[in-house]
Amino acid sequence: MSKTNGKDLLGHPFLNKGTAFTLEERATLGLEGLLPTAVRTLEEQGEIVYAQLGQLTDAYSKQKHLMNIYAQNRVLFYHVIGKHVTELLPVIYTPTIADTVMNYSRDYQIPQDAVYLDVNRPEAIRTALLNGSKGMDEEIKMMVITDGEGVLGIGDWGIQGIAISIGKLAVYTVASGLNPQQVLPIVIDAGTNNEELLEDPFYLGNKHKRVTGEAYYPFIEKFVEEASALFPDVLFHWEDFGRDNAANILEQYRDKICTFNDDIQGTGVMMSAAMDSVVRITDKPIKEHKILVFGGGTAGVGVSDQILMEMLLQGADSEEARQQFYIVDRYGLVTDDMADLTPGQQKYARAADEFSKKLTDLAEIIDAVKPTVLIGTSGQAGAFTQAVVEKMAAYNERPAIMPISNPTRLCEAKASDVIAWSEGRALVVTGSPSDPIAYNGVDYKIGQANNALLYPGLGFGIVIAKAKTVTDRMLSAAAHGITSLQNLEEAGAAILPPVSQLREASKLVAAAVIQAAIEDGVNGVEITDPMEAVEAAIWKAEY
Repeated sequence: MSKTNGKDLLGHPFLNKGTAFTLEERATLGLEGLLPTAVRTLEEQGEIVYAQLGQLTDAYSKQKHLMNIYAQNRVLFYHVIGKHVTELLPVIYTPTIADTVMNYSRDYQIPQDAVYLDVNRPEAIRTALLNGSKGMDEEIKMMVITDGEGVLGIGDWGIQGIAISIGKLAVYTVASGLNPQQVLPIVIDAGTNNEELLEDPFYLGNKHKRVTGEAYYPFIEKFVEEASALFPDVLFHWEDFGRDNAANILEQYRDKICTFNDDIQGTGVMMSAAMDSVVRITDKPIKEHKILVFGGGTAGVGVSDQILMEMLLQGADSEEARQQFYIVDRYGLVTDDMADLTPGQQKYARAADEFSKKLTDLAEIIDAVKPTVLIGTSGQAGAFTQAVVEKMAAYNERPAIMPISNPTRLCEAKASDVIAWSEGRALVVTGSPSDPIAYNGVDYKIGQANNALLYPGLGFGIVIAKAKTVTDRMLSAAAHGITSLQNLEEAGAAILPPVSQLREASKLVAAAVIQAAIEDGVNGVEITDPMEAVEAAIWKAEY
C-alpha cells in the first residue's frame, strides 16, 4: 500500500496517528495545519481516550465512543483496549455488543472495513471481497462471516449482525495479536424474518423474508469458492448463523477448507476446557461424568459434541460415551419418539422406553438422570431454580453447574444463587462476567465461558500453521491449552482462567493448536518451535 499524504492519511485508520504525528512528519507528509499544535505520544492519547470513557455513564455509550476511535485510528483503539482489557472487553463485545446489533441501522455512520454481500447478487461476491481487501498491507488470513440469523441469544437481526463480525475480529487482535490488516468482517444479507426490521424505515438490509434452502446454499458455495481463490490461506470463521444452516455449512466444508464455527465448536471447546478442570477437581475421569445439557440448539449440541469427542480421544467407547449425554429442549428430555428433531438432537436422543413417563420438569429430569454436570445453553433466564441446584447438590459432592447463556439477562441462574443454594460446593461457570462471591468466609471466583479465552488463540494458531483443515486434535489441544493456567487447589478458585490472562491464554492455545496441526500433518508451513512462531507473529499496537 503506497503511503498517502495529507487529508487522505488522516482518513486511513491503519496509517493515521492523529496528534501523535511529529512536527517533522507533519511537514513532510502534507499535514501542516491539519492538526492541533500539541504533539501527543500514543500513551498520552490512550490516557485521554480512557478519561473520556470515564465521563460516559453506560456501556453502550462507551462502545460507540471506542468504535469511533476504531474507525479513525486502529493502533490507538487496540492500545486502549489492551491496557484495560478486563474492563473494556465486555464493552466492545459481549454483553454490550447486543445493543450495538439492535441499534446498528439507526446508529450507522461508516462501514468500519466490513464487507456486505447481497444474497440476490452472487455475481458481485468477488468484486466485493476484492474491494474489502484493498488498502491492506497484508494478505487476508481470517474472515468472520455471519448472516445475522442467530445473533447471541437475541435472534434474527439481519444485516445488523455485521457488528458481531467486527467485534469478534477486534477480540481476535486484542487477545492473540492477530494482525488487524489480515482480517475481513463479512455479513451475508439473506434478508430477515424479524418483522420489526422489515417495517423499520432505518433498516439497511434487504427488506424481504430470509432466503433459505436451495436458493441459499448455492450462494454459500459461490462465496466459499471465490474467497478460497482470492485468499488461499484464509480461515473461514462462521458466526451466529441459524442452527440448521450453521450445522449444515460446517458439515459441508469442514473436511474441504480451513473452517471453524464458533457457536458449534468454540463454545463446545470452551466447555471441554471447563470439563478438564472438573475432572481434576472431582478426580473422576471425563468418561465417567454424566452430562445434562439444558438447551438443544446449536450451542447445546455443539457442547455435547466437543465433550463427547474429548471422551473418545481419551479412549472411551463411542456408544458408551454417547450414553453419558442427556439433552433437554423446549418439550423436555429429548427422546427418539419426538417429531422434528435436528440431526444433532437425534444423535443424543434417549430411547423413549428408558423412562416410565415423559419428563419435562428439569428437577424431575435430574432425579431420573442423576447427572454430575448441568450445562445451560437455553437462553431461558432463571431456569436453574433453587430446586434444580439443590437436586444437583444432593447427588454430587461437587456438582458442576454451568449456566452459560448470554447476555446476562438470558442466563439460566445467577452465580451467587448457585453458590448459596449448593452451600458453596458447586463448580460454577457463567456465560457473562460475574464478580467474586463471598460465602461462608470464602471468596468464590467465577469462571466465565468466554470464548475470547479460546477462539483467538485457536484461530491464531490455525493462521500461523496455515492449516489445511481444523482437526479434532487441534480443537482438543485448544481446550487443554488454557487449563494449565489454573491453580485449582485454592479455595474458591475459578475453573476457567480470568479475562485478565487473555494474552497468556491465547499464546498457550495457539502453540498447542500449531503442535496438534503438525502432529496431524495438516500444517502448510514448516514450524520447529510453536511458541517461537506465535511470539514472532504477534502484531503490536504501536506507531
